[in-house]
Amino acid sequence: MEEALELTEYLPQSFAAVGEQAYLDFLWSAFQTNYEAERYEFASLAFHLLYMSFVSFSIWQIRLARPEPFRMAMVGFRSDDEGKLMDCATPFKFYDKLKEAQIFRFLKLIGCDNQQIGEFAKFVKRRNKIAHPSGTVFFNDHVAIDAEIAEMMAEVRNIEAHMRPVILELYSAFLKGESSDPDLRQYPEYADEIRVNLGHANYMSEADISFCRSFDLSGLSGEPNFAEVEALHAALAEAYPVDEEEAA
Repeated sequence: MEEALELTEYLPQSFAAVGEQAYLDFLWSAFQTNYEAERYEFASLAFHLLYMSFVSFSIWQIRLARPEPFRMAMVGFRSDDEGKLMDCATPFKFYDKLKEAQIFRFLKLIGCDNQQIGEFAKFVKRRNKIAHPSGTVFFNDHVAIDAEIAEMMAEVRNIEAHMRPVILELYSAFLKGESSDPDLRQYPEYADEIRVNLGHANYMSEADISFCRSFDLSGLSGEPNFAEVEALHAALAEAYPVDEEEAA
């Protein structure tokens, strides 16, 4: 159970839509309730949906940071489906046109090879066996489901490590964009601007924010509003301080 809760570090800290937060809360409740009641089969289904939600948020961030490579990765899709994937209003809409296993192909855009993608996607095949009547219970005790969760969390960490350049690209775009111009940014308070136009817009997680805190501002020193860039970065560090465990 404890390792499963680590997934919260990799899921968005806030959402643009209230319904999305409610959906994630429902999945966590379903997972914890079934785990504690020793209904491990159903707990595994809920955790799988949380895992796939994490993947969806990562694909969303890739699309935001690298729209043209994302478009090129859709070669072979119907042109109508390509347009719908590019125009999806939320990460959850990807599955309207994609099978679960298909979404992992976009992780090639962050340097994952076929073998790694196969490792990420193997849980879909396992979930499919559980989700259909088979006469077999796959997770009979907490040892079995804990082992499955440990495998999934290893892949979550692997994907997140590959996502670091994408997150830094999104953060750089945020710092160089309208948010650093006092006359154009949406909110006068830095904390509000960060919360909405960095956090909400990009589905940033605690792990993502950790990457942003490590961003080297020297590459933006030539920006016309560099003083504001520095102020935004300082506000980010203040709004999301490093906890003791991370610092250690």
